[in-house]
Amino acid sequence: MSENKRIANTRLREGERIDELQRNGYVIIQDPKRFCFGMDAVLLSGFAHVKAGERVLDLGTGTGIIPILLEAKTDGSHFTGLEIQPESADMARRSVGLNHLESKIEIVTGDVKGASSYFGASSFHVITTNPPYMIGNHGLQNAQDAKTIARHEVLCTLDDILRESARMLLPKGRFYMVHRPFRLSEIFCKMTGYGIEPKRMKLVHPYADREPNMVLIEGLRGGKPRMTVEKPLIVYQEPGKYTDEILQLYGY
Repeated sequence: MSENKRIANTRLREGERIDELQRNGYVIIQDPKRFCFGMDAVLLSGFAHVKAGERVLDLGTGTGIIPILLEAKTDGSHFTGLEIQPESADMARRSVGLNHLESKIEIVTGDVKGASSYFGASSFHVITTNPPYMIGNHGLQNAQDAKTIARHEVLCTLDDILRESARMLLPKGRFYMVHRPFRLSEIFCKMTGYGIEPKRMKLVHPYADREPNMVLIEGLRGGKPRMTVEKPLIVYQEPGKYTDEILQLYGY
């Protein structure tokens, strides 16, 4: 069966769709009513460094976009995605199967707060995460809604992510996160508090003359204090037109 016919014959649940990822012919199953991946996940997959043979864990993987993109872009040996919402984890597993990546990517249903008990201490070279950005109850309507869980610290906090990452990373293992600049002071304080030293940072601006709305961060477990601030990333040249760097990251 051809790939196009295989994809066309894939049985989807109500509301689901299949989107192309512009990498290796890979696709992903998504449900717009729940949550679809955004540019932040794509940028994180381009910012993270994964070396040949390394094991990678993505915390709060959603529908598995980051493990799938990292498998396409890097020579890592194995990728694991941890997701607490069963419906999202199920979509992620079906996307892994649709791309014939079962030997490279595993999706685990579980809680970030207990991640180290599932996988054990010092078990990964690299951990990535695109966590909920919002704290408190601002804009919170339904705490069990899939989109709310993805955006608000309802089921896990920054402390949960950093604590468990520090336990699961190998010594000198690398931690990669995309977040919002308004929480940078808190992020740096908590990273160092959990023994993950901030080593690299890149701010992302929607336009050259606008304030940044995302930040990409690399940390090193047990690293020494010294951080590199990279050249900012500009998303749009003008409305509706991406910059060349963004196009390269997307794979066009």
